[in-house]
Amino acid sequence: MRNQFKTAALLALLSGILISISYWVIGGSTGVIVGIALAAITNLFSWYQSDKIALAAYRAQPVSPQEAPELYQMLERLCQRANLPVPRLYIVPTQAPNAFATGRDPEHAAVAVTEGILNLLPEDELEGVIAHELTHVANRDTLTQAVAATIAGAISFLAQIVSYSLWYTPYSRDNRNGPNPLGLLLTVILAPIAATVIQLAISRTREFSADAGAAKLTGNPRALARALQRLELTARQMPLQANPAFEPLLITNPLSGQFLGNLFSSHPPTEARVEALLRLEQQLPTMQRV
Repeated sequence: MRNQFKTAALLALLSGILISISYWVIGGSTGVIVGIALAAITNLFSWYQSDKIALAAYRAQPVSPQEAPELYQMLERLCQRANLPVPRLYIVPTQAPNAFATGRDPEHAAVAVTEGILNLLPEDELEGVIAHELTHVANRDTLTQAVAATIAGAISFLAQIVSYSLWYTPYSRDNRNGPNPLGLLLTVILAPIAATVIQLAISRTREFSADAGAAKLTGNPRALARALQRLELTARQMPLQANPAFEPLLITNPLSGQFLGNLFSSHPPTEARVEALLRLEQQLPTMQRV
């Protein structure tokens, strides 16, 4: 129920930004009506198609149990422990190590890992990463994150269109019902920033929750802590070239180590996540693998 409320609140905020853009661009009640229609269509579309959009954004390719038997065995084992249906499995063709999950619910979920993370992590650390993504699925974080990424991407795209119109569309002072040039300028500057801030507010706390869930699922908090440290170090040397709108889906910030990447990071600092995992290990000294 708590995650459903957060999802509804997030959709409402992002939809409000879309309606505001339409109001400033078109003007008057017509702009509001168009904005409401656009928000409704975008929400409905992203609700059912956001997983496909996210997978396409990273060029993720489906993989069968015959093509990756050991990876599937790990996934099925963890799903059995978590009492989850086995999600679809994808591999992203890049050497930048990362992973993400997407889908509107556990019955329509997908987990994607990059070729780089498969080559980088030993089995116990990879298991921690997969468990982290499955916890996102179980908590239905994937719906919130994927829908947010889709709508935020639409907002950024509309803002770009507005920026082009500022250069090529003449404005008349007599056209009081038309676009407001000040509103257009504010839209270009503030709308993408607002969409990003909303994503950040909801994404960071969910990473801590997914880390804790993964630690309990595997019974090995330290393995995930080592994986996060290894991914952090490698991300500085080989950042993932990704659409910023879909960054919250990833297990680590693909722009790690860069000033703007840290300033607008959708993830908590890796050091804080590692410390939380090690504290969990101390709290559960007798934790055993189930």
